Amino acid sequence: MDFYYTIDTQGIAEFKDRGSKFMAYSFPVKTKEDFKMHLQALKKEHPKAVHHCFAYRIGYDGTNFRVSDDGEPSGTAGKQILGQIDSKNLCDILVVVVRYFGGTLLGVPGLINAYKTATSLALQCTHITQKYIEVNYSLHFNYPEMNEVMHILKQYNCTIFKNETQLFCAIETGIPKYRLTEALHSFGNIQNLEIKKIE
Repeated sequence: MDFYYTIDTQGIAEFKDRGSKFMAYSFPVKTKEDFKMHLQALKKEHPKAVHHCFAYRIGYDGTNFRVSDDGEPSGTAGKQILGQIDSKNLCDILVVVVRYFGGTLLGVPGLINAYKTATSLALQCTHITQKYIEVNYSLHFNYPEMNEVMHILKQYNCTIFKNETQLFCAIETGIPKYRLTEALHSFGNIQNLEIKKIE
């Protein structure tokens, strides 16, 4: 697998059922810290909401995920949100559904439908993008080699995370997996360049 799908913008949608209001927010996230920050912000924005249910999936290997029903009956919220995320094969994404209770109990089928629908609507109005899986490397080289290094980074669509330009330069970059062999070969032709995989 050389690429994955994610979102690059925030989305928001609303679903109502028998007086209850379900507001779904989708966010691009890279870390658990990103997730915590968005959840705290929504709790501050909606202090009177009765539930802040969520699901996230971080990283493209599928192992880093979490769901929360936040007091709703087990399996009616977080699992449904994650199901919608997975139905679109998305990762590096968080969806939080904020519920305002309308006075009428919806029952388990009603809740499952509400959380599923709210999430689905939020994902429909969020731009989904395809990104290439990258392998991270650190590069160390002398300043005169800068143009050559930058040319290779651009040629192979590498992402630059960190760039320290002095007499001795250091760059942290993500090289697309499917161009890795070619890129490493090109870097190998630059004199006095040290390249090291970041674990």
